[in-house]
Amino acid sequence: MAARPIGSTAISFGLVSIPVKLYTATSSQTVHFNQLHKKCGGRLKQRLYCPTDDEYVEREDIVKGYEVSKNQYVQFTGEELTGLETERSHTLDLVEFVPEDSVDLIYVERSYYLGPDKGGDKAFNLLTKAMRGTGRIGVGRYRSHGKEHLVLLRPYKKGLILHHVYYANEVRSYDDVELGQDQRFSESEETLAQQLISSLSNAAFEPTKYKDEYADRVRKAADEKVAGQEVTIVAEQPQAQIIDLFEALKQSLREVESKRATGTEGKVEESAEPEKRKRAARGPKKA
Repeated sequence: MAARPIGSTAISFGLVSIPVKLYTATSSQTVHFNQLHKKCGGRLKQRLYCPTDDEYVEREDIVKGYEVSKNQYVQFTGEELTGLETERSHTLDLVEFVPEDSVDLIYVERSYYLGPDKGGDKAFNLLTKAMRGTGRIGVGRYRSHGKEHLVLLRPYKKGLILHHVYYANEVRSYDDVELGQDQRFSESEETLAQQLISSLSNAAFEPTKYKDEYADRVRKAADEKVAGQEVTIVAEQPQAQIIDLFEALKQSLREVESKRATGTEGKVEESAEPEKRKRAARGPKKA
């Protein structure tokens, strides 16, 4: 089934303008819960409450406020906010090209696939090939819904991918992280650590090897509840104890090598007698 575009824009640099379509690149598949009334099971609705006047506020009585100091706000009307929005051009203006390896992944916020729109096939493919050949990615501004976004444009597979990225003031400095005192380690400890990494290494990242096991457990438990079955709850596993670093490295390396020898590497271990608790799960009432 062909992907459906969520919008369109034009890549602009110099005198060149390339019409493109945008496609969703990612979609979260995590499980979500709704808040229910414990008494009747009905879904709850949120109401906005003003503690100053001790009353609930309707949507039409709400205005936007910007905090200028602690608990001090200036109000903006909808018309004022509209006047502050950027030009509604819906264009992606490339302002420079930089080496791909100069971009820190921490700046990436979300991503979109790009494909050529009507009349833009040749220019789209030429830009893709040229960027791949030079090892450069584009840095630009994308105007959408009245706001200006900082974006990166890079070759991806046979086309292009667009990354919305954070501005510099939105990324916190790692220098603020407490790393503790400098630690000394022996050459043998470093060698063992490198061997452990090597023994756990693969040629490339394969995301299909991993899955959201929590979401699977939630869906399975929900199915059990619908069927009126008991939900199995596995007891929390004890956390690993920190032992002598050198011994921990040797033990870890032995376990990895043992799993590879027996062909069980990558499999999740299960205890023979997992400690479990069960609780009754009420199913739907029968008519």
